[in-house]
Amino acid sequence: MIQETIVTTQNKAGKTHIAPMGIHVTGDEFIILPFRPSVTLENILETQTAVINYTDDVRVFAGCVTGRKQWPLKKAKKIEGNFLENTLTHCEVKLTHLDDDPMRPKLFCRAVHQVNHSAFKGFNRAQFSILEAAILLSRIDRLSPAKINTELEYLHIGFNKTAGAKEREAWDWVTQAIEQKLREMQRL
Repeated sequence: MIQETIVTTQNKAGKTHIAPMGIHVTGDEFIILPFRPSVTLENILETQTAVINYTDDVRVFAGCVTGRKQWPLKKAKKIEGNFLENTLTHCEVKLTHLDDDPMRPKLFCRAVHQVNHSAFKGFNRAQFSILEAAILLSRIDRLSPAKINTELEYLHIGFNKTAGAKEREAWDWVTQAIEQKLREMQRL
């Protein structure tokens, strides 16, 4: 199963990196699969740790893919690192082994500490639409403009019916970034 999360990592100098990432969960094992090059990959290899954050604030996902990576953090308990202040649950993990790959290595991790901070009350269709739009933005160089526009049109239907203020803010960030990237790609 793949879960859409925010992964926070820290380098040895103590600088935290925040990145949205679909992680694979198999029992009590977590597999993080960052593409190369990746700050997340570098940090995990350097420190052997990460924090997996489960949040329903889709602004964090949208913010990270549009350059808004400053989110309030709290100190992790069992590893050197930080978790999102507004996360519903965070899971501190340690790297157990690596299956190296030139494009997308697999980082196998085990939980060392997990805390439920708040109940998950479910995603509405707008939140789902924003997650999917953020994924489109992260893959914009691998998809055709027609495919991106078709997907956005469909996602906008559910978004329009269920969005609140936070979701509208996140949607604007992502769709403006997609429009900008598509314009830049047309000029090439």
